Amino acid sequence: MTNSINEIENAEVILVTGSNTTEAHPQVARRMFDAVDRGAKLIVIDPRRTPLAAMAHLHLPLHPGTDIPLLNGMMRIILDENLIDDLFIEMRTENYHALRDLLFRLDLDEVVRITGVPLDTISQAARLYARTQKAVICYCLGITQHICGTENVQTLANLAMMTGHVEKEDTGVDPLRGQNNVQGACDMGSLPNVFPSYQPVSNEDYREKFEKAWQTSLSGTPGLTLLDMTHGGADGAIRGLFIMGENPMLSDPVLSKVKETLTGLDFLVVVDLFMTDTAKLAHVVLPAASFAEKTGTFTNSERRVQMVRRAIPPIPGCKTDLEIIMNLSRRMGYPMEYDSPAEVMEEIALLTPIYGGMHHDRLENSWGLQWPCWDRQHPGTPFLHKYFFTRGRGHFVPASHQSPSEPMDATYPFQLMTGRIYHQYHTGTMSRKGTLLNRENGEALLQIHPDDAGRDNIRHGEMIILASRRGEIRVKAEVSDQVAPGTLYTTFHFSEAPINLLTTGARDPKANCPEYKICAARVEKIRQGP
Repeated sequence: MTNSINEIENAEVILVTGSNTTEAHPQVARRMFDAVDRGAKLIVIDPRRTPLAAMAHLHLPLHPGTDIPLLNGMMRIILDENLIDDLFIEMRTENYHALRDLLFRLDLDEVVRITGVPLDTISQAARLYARTQKAVICYCLGITQHICGTENVQTLANLAMMTGHVEKEDTGVDPLRGQNNVQGACDMGSLPNVFPSYQPVSNEDYREKFEKAWQTSLSGTPGLTLLDMTHGGADGAIRGLFIMGENPMLSDPVLSKVKETLTGLDFLVVVDLFMTDTAKLAHVVLPAASFAEKTGTFTNSERRVQMVRRAIPPIPGCKTDLEIIMNLSRRMGYPMEYDSPAEVMEEIALLTPIYGGMHHDRLENSWGLQWPCWDRQHPGTPFLHKYFFTRGRGHFVPASHQSPSEPMDATYPFQLMTGRIYHQYHTGTMSRKGTLLNRENGEALLQIHPDDAGRDNIRHGEMIILASRRGEIRVKAEVSDQVAPGTLYTTFHFSEAPINLLTTGARDPKANCPEYKICAARVEKIRQGP
């Protein structure tokens, strides 16, 4: 996030896109509600009429996968009505002329046809966002999990820079992370091409720094992405895999390919708290300690690094992540000895510039610090880009519409969307252990519009078949006008209805993020016996 979560409360306009915030990020949604109570205008871009869309001042129900033309349409109107921030563009950005040229060539009638959103609604959204002094964009996986996810994000950045809604308090572009500490995992180098603090492995100077600190030689070749590993197949390049706190047998796309890969490995080790679908395939399962049984840090969506303190000792037989990694490393010939999590944090501060001032004792005596935090005297950074962008000038990247990877046809006439629900979390590894959560929502539901349900004689609450070009599952129908005709929506939390068996393996060629959010599908009644 360029800004802090609490700043959302002071925004004058909040633009939410690709995020079902009330269900996926309820504490962020609370800030949105407070802002609206204070008079802020809420704009929601979402194919579904979610609870957040229902309370919005303006809802833009676009066709799934048409974010770029919609945002370009907003920018064309901002350009035509001279609502751009000329001074910010001149002083702080580059390549604006390329974006302007693309926008001048844009056919607004074609934007309406592609997106399904009336021009008047697009115009209202553009004016609301551009005319205010404090406007924030919040987005989530509905933006990134497309084959054009990178371009979707760049187009949001274009909109923010064009109107000068960055570099200031209570404005900015705020991606909402999909899981706890995913920000911290990326910061610490859990990506195949970087060391901690996003220092490229291909850079000889960075590599030499880490080689000296860790006293070993390091490769300058980036590693494999997630799908490169889990979609390799039985004869893929990966022969052994160590999976820690991840459940790809429910969370990855094209689950049949994932199962083929994992069952074909010579050796699979899984570290987890519970016997997940993935752990059931492992040769060895190492029981891990929970957050309440260990000390360390989490980094949340607003870049805030916070201490987690051990409340109880680990359950007998379980070990902390640090103990597991150190013990394995030692047995594999690389002595890794840390006396405490505090010593790990000291190394992080030494080698990770954006965490340079985040020493254990500072975190222990605070509510956390937001990176970049360069040294012990630095207070942390509530919002980014105050005086300059990391790369110097903000770079406009024009983008045009890209259709979803999988077209609909007579056999698969629906667009299937996937997401999350309030009462379950990710693959349900922990949340489905809770009786009350399961009471509120304990099974997968497929939302289908009443017109589509009536045409196919599907009744609310009955089990139906949901199929794609990769397989089929059985799921309970929820007849609802939250979805538009021709679209379907369900969640991926439930192993009894493994929705990612159906999703496509297509991915963004730049970020390698799978296109979870849309694929072609069909529904059919379950036929009784002869």
